[in-house]
Amino acid sequence: MTFAKPVLLTGAAGALGSWLRPQLLARYGALISSDIAPIEAPLPGETFVQCDLADGVAVERLVSQAGPIVHFGGQSVEAPFHRIMASNILGTYNMFESARRNSNKRIVFASSNHVIGFHETTTRLDAESVMKPDGYYGVSKAFGENLASLYVDKHGLEIACLRIGTSIPEPKDARHLATWLAYDDLLSLIDACLTAPELGFEVIYGASANDRGWWDNSKTRYVRWTPKDNAERFAAKLLPNGDQRDQNDIAVRFQGGPFCSQNYDRQN
Repeated sequence: MTFAKPVLLTGAAGALGSWLRPQLLARYGALISSDIAPIEAPLPGETFVQCDLADGVAVERLVSQAGPIVHFGGQSVEAPFHRIMASNILGTYNMFESARRNSNKRIVFASSNHVIGFHETTTRLDAESVMKPDGYYGVSKAFGENLASLYVDKHGLEIACLRIGTSIPEPKDARHLATWLAYDDLLSLIDACLTAPELGFEVIYGASANDRGWWDNSKTRYVRWTPKDNAERFAAKLLPNGDQRDQNDIAVRFQGGPFCSQNYDRQN
């Protein structure tokens, strides 16, 4: 499938962006990649634009060249608030506002499972579950989802918010048996969002078909996506003696894992 203008990928120098670049290019034929950090060399058919998301003028110029947007740029882990604010809050506003001004209607936004991190692991969640962020990073992604809702309702954009779990080549610890999103499943999810006949505002949990998963996508309205991989095939390697973790440990009790326990000082 091709679009009238190239797909824009932000966060192209990051771990996910670096893997997605050749995949999106092969799928859609032309790609504009962007990041605040440089990349080694653009691929044939790819244009790279170095851009700070906090610079509204630069983002406007970037978006004006593009069609659909895959917005994976920004701070990807917990950090001091001022850093989160610049890249994830101001940067997301600049991206959505530039899309509105340039009639870039469809956006796939990399939200995060850390939007709902302070739900307990015994609770199964869907798209209508209450947000319970587990840090400044999670708060910034909750902001992005609410901003997306506004831009869909008020300006007619189409935005899919992907609450991505743990997207790495393979699970590394017990928590990942619930949160893992295989790279191929991530790619198929992005493709499902970009090619859906209608999108509107959609919240989708980005996790593979994990036996131990906590999230339910049955309430999605527009995107039809069926993940294929399953983290359970790594369970024997990761938990050779079964799950012996302390279930009262904050990082085990809550879905956000170590994001919840970082700087946790609640006494009751």
